[in-house]
Formats: sequence, structure tokens, C-alpha cells
Amino acid sequence: MSTIDAPERAAQPIPGPAPRLLTIQAPYYDQVVGGMRRGAERVFAEAGALHQTVDVAGGYELPAALRMALAQTAERYDGYLLLGAVVKGETDHYTFICDAICNGVMRISAETGAAIGFGLLTVDTLQQAIARAADDKHNKGAEAAHALLGQVALRRRWGL
Repeated sequence: MSTIDAPERAAQPIPGPAPRLLTIQAPYYDQVVGGMRRGAERVFAEAGALHQTVDVAGGYELPAALRMALAQTAERYDGYLLLGAVVKGETDHYTFICDAICNGVMRISAETGAAIGFGLLTVDTLQQAIARAADDKHNKGAEAAHALLGQVALRRRWGL
């Protein structure tokens, strides 16, 4: 979805008890990921969701942390929000890392049917990332939170 034509929307009401959500973030670019997290937290608050946040070292660790969160039994969550940013450098490393993260998350999503909001910025410059984490209607963390709440609502609708 383009940031420019992103619709403004209110948080989707979720039937049943308040959703329990886990944000897994890679705060390597703390200003960016923190801005996206704050955007997501506003959406979660509007929806009455309960949430926790855990950190991982970098974007590459997001899929493994998601798999661990799904496997643990101490706490159950209705959905998972992944936040991170990868800024292109001078080597092919960017392409390999972005592909690995996206493919890893998609594989887990398809295999498990878990409700996942995917907020990974893949940008050419840090300035692009900062713009997408601003406190405005273009915040990609808020967009990913809306997507996650939609998935949680769909799972509940289908009794999953």
C-alpha cells in the first residue's frame, strides 16, 4: 500500500475479550521503529487491545522470534506485530536480508494461520524510514496494526 493514498481509518472493533497482542521489534533504528511502535500503540489503545513488546537484535531475527512466540506456552497471544527497518547500503546484503525476513515471515504466516501485522520498512535512505514512522496518517506501524487487528477479527469470526 502506498503511503500517499493510505486511507485514514479508525481501529476495527474486535468482538469478544480485549485482544492480547505481542509486538516483536528490531530497534536497530530506534527513532524509526519507536515511531512505528507508537503509531501501532495508538491503534491498539483505540481498539482496547492489551499488548506487550519484546526486542530482537535486528530484522533478520524477526521470523525466528515470531516462531518462538508461537511455540511458547506461558502466554498466548491473539496476534503478533513485527516492526523493523532495513536501510539499503552499498552491497547486496540489503537484498538478501530483506528477502530472508519477508520469506521467513510469509512461510510462518502460511503454515500457522497466525494473525500477523508486518511492519518492516525496506528503504533506500534513513530519511525515507523516518518519514514512514512520523506521527501522522502515513505511519507504517499504525497501518500494520490495523492489518493485524483485521486478521485477529477474522480469526475470531471463523472460530480460530
